[in-house]
Amino acid sequence: MDIFRSLSYRNYKLNFIGQAISLLGTWMQRVAISWLVYEMTGSIFWLGFVQFISLLPSLVLSPFVGSFVDKHKKYRLVFVTQIALMIQAGVLTLVVGMGWETVLILSVLGFIQGVINAFDVLGRQSLLVSLVDNKRDLPNAIALNSSVFNAARMVGPAIGGVLLTNYGEFVCFGINFLSFIPVIICLMLMNVVEEEIKLTKESNLEGLVDGFNYLKRSPHLASLIIVLAFSSLLVIPYTSLLPAVAKDLFNGNEATFSWFESAAGLGAMIGAINMARLRTGQNLRYRVLFSALLMGLSLLLLAYAHFLPTALLFTAMVSFAMMMQNSSINTYLQTHAMPHYRARVISYYVMAFQGVAPLGTLLVGAVAEYTGIKTTLYIMGGAGVAIAIFFYGYLRQHIHRPLFKF
Repeated sequence: MDIFRSLSYRNYKLNFIGQAISLLGTWMQRVAISWLVYEMTGSIFWLGFVQFISLLPSLVLSPFVGSFVDKHKKYRLVFVTQIALMIQAGVLTLVVGMGWETVLILSVLGFIQGVINAFDVLGRQSLLVSLVDNKRDLPNAIALNSSVFNAARMVGPAIGGVLLTNYGEFVCFGINFLSFIPVIICLMLMNVVEEEIKLTKESNLEGLVDGFNYLKRSPHLASLIIVLAFSSLLVIPYTSLLPAVAKDLFNGNEATFSWFESAAGLGAMIGAINMARLRTGQNLRYRVLFSALLMGLSLLLLAYAHFLPTALLFTAMVSFAMMMQNSSINTYLQTHAMPHYRARVISYYVMAFQGVAPLGTLLVGAVAEYTGIKTTLYIMGGAGVAIAIFFYGYLRQHIHRPLFKF
């Protein structure tokens, strides 16, 4: 099928298979950590704090890492980071198995994972272009990558919920540790030919400044990163509230929480499949506009929901819109940035997405602690609508074509 055309490339297929297996374990671990922290503390703030610590390195390191990645072989970097992530997962499994877990230890291990991920995410994103021979298929490859990520997000929490209920967190962490084996095997089977790296004498800091100046000269790229940054601060952190939504608003348990995570994954996977069907030439910035608006409206509906099935539906709608927005921005940046600056541009994308998100989870957790979950969801939904309105105003000023030709 045309929607899976990128899988015809051997290197990309191996990457796809390895990630599909590993990501199932990753989402089991995420669900287990969230539930473990909330059960240990009963605090929305601490739930957000642990997520904040794990994502903080993306905010601090991503721009510097982008310059580093631009000057090094991406395949080798990804291979090293996957081994490091496997070791981190093994230590986490040991800690929980021995009963040593505390908020401090989980935060430290989360921070270490965040540092490794700062290199891994940028390396993997930048490696994609070398896994697809025909660059016209790059948008399809990016969308399929998002599809496997969100398919795992849908299935992983569902499996994780069953394992949590019957066997506890230790089993979830152990499976995640083992899931890195297929990734490493698939990487070893690849034969990747990367573009020659142009070595420069500039430092990573100089590379960071150079990348920032490039974005200043490219407002069509910078505007999308700004939209993503505000979404990551004010809207996307809704996911950090899902354990509290399941437990406090709907009197649920681990299984209920896994339903919310799976609903979010289903919505995001549908969005990713929709992106994979994207035809060349469609204006991605219009998709960003309407996705941002839908995300805000869906959050408002989620805040209003009183019936569990409708709440799950609105959760899926939020994630569908989030996937469409983020994937559209990612695809636009990768296909419009100059090759020499691609990793640095992606580094700002990662900083705006994964780096700003921890600040958002910390902010959202603090607001929810004082105003309640429903009020916080209403605030976040209103912020999403406001972001769409401001971006609409920007597009009206800078694009001299009808905005509603979608």
